[in-house]
Amino acid sequence: MAGARVSLRRTRAPGDAGMTTSEYAMGTIAACAFAAVLYKVVTSGTVSKALESVIGKALDAQF
Repeated sequence: MAGARVSLRRTRAPGDAGMTTSEYAMGTIAACAFAAVLYKVVTSGTVSKALESVIGKALDAQF
């Protein structure tokens, strides 16, 4: 019985084990686009002022 199971496993088509080159390329493009949007948001005037305010309050905190 064990021999039959082994032969069946060998005849099955292999599964999709990973991404193809085009999938890697699309993932890289998506990651770069997300990074560009995030950079624009973080460097905008409103967010920059808010970050400066938070950092300033943290530095002025008394322990």
